[in-house]
Amino acid sequence: MTSLSDLPLRADLVGRTPYGAPQLDVSVALNVNENTHRIPEEVAIDIVQRLAAAVLSVNRYPDREFTGLREALANYIQRGVTPAQIWAANGSNEVLQHIFQAFGGPGRTAMGFVPTYSMYPLIAEGTGTGYIAIQRANRYELSPELVTEAIAQHKPNIVMLCSPNNPTGTPLGLEVIEAAYDAVAEYGGILVVDEAYAEFAHDTSVTAINLLASRPNLLVSRTLSKAFAFAGARVGYLMADPAVIDALRLVRLPYHLSAFTQAAAEAALAHSDALLANVDDIRTQRDRIVLELVEMGLDVYRTDANFVLFGGLADPAAVWQSLLDQDVLVRNVGIPGTLRVTAGTAAETGAFLNALRMVLGK
Repeated sequence: MTSLSDLPLRADLVGRTPYGAPQLDVSVALNVNENTHRIPEEVAIDIVQRLAAAVLSVNRYPDREFTGLREALANYIQRGVTPAQIWAANGSNEVLQHIFQAFGGPGRTAMGFVPTYSMYPLIAEGTGTGYIAIQRANRYELSPELVTEAIAQHKPNIVMLCSPNNPTGTPLGLEVIEAAYDAVAEYGGILVVDEAYAEFAHDTSVTAINLLASRPNLLVSRTLSKAFAFAGARVGYLMADPAVIDALRLVRLPYHLSAFTQAAAEAALAHSDALLANVDDIRTQRDRIVLELVEMGLDVYRTDANFVLFGGLADPAAVWQSLLDQDVLVRNVGIPGTLRVTAGTAAETGAFLNALRMVLGK
């Protein structure tokens, strides 16, 4: 059988392995930050009806500019954002790929503050963009001084800030984003703030969306995968200056959003209140996890996301396996001494906490 090593790959891809988290058949899967609450039946029925209607014209290409979806997103986002400022794609990863295709590429660089979302360097590599990894401060925090110094030193074409940060959950203050923007504005770079988990924040009014006015090189990325429990539909979106949206049109594939994707996403946004009804419960379970892990004597990191990174583990791989043996799947993200767990339903959270107590003898 042919293997990767037998193929005439690009030199920079030789020796690489595909991205992917374990997909195992377990009772309690809390490893990839999904919203574990199923969508309400009335929402599912509306989605099915809209998909059925879309089938009748599936012989035609979909709306290339996904006008209805952009209007629905603008209506959901509010904060003065218009449809002309919105882009969407098949998950926020494709949104980020469009950004790197338009503003990165050979001879250009992107910067991230590690540990952070592991797809940033992979997307950079796939687009021939250099990647600069800057270490975060103590407990994975960022300060205006840290980001300003790094940007001034390296002058990257793209700066990535994840807020709250994945995989650590670390919130990001607006003062850090403002400092980063001022630093990239000095030489014409762009700043991307990835807010995939923003709806789970303790204070959702703190968002980079509030900074978009008069900052043409600021891009804010979000997704329907997490808070909307829509991971399987693959819909991500971006807010930026209309000129940035035009730039992304230069690199997208024709008709990149199918008629079915657009119909399903519009249905989800029409029922945003119902789909977001579980967000408060997820926050409650996240805070429950934090409290009980602290009671177990573990080192818990500050989080504004729907997951918790915790440390104090002598052998995280062994703890991960012991939890899996009890039918509970969490994530080993490779940060020494730590594991990460998604906040699930009350029952799933309880199963995880009980299993961890048993493993640790707490």
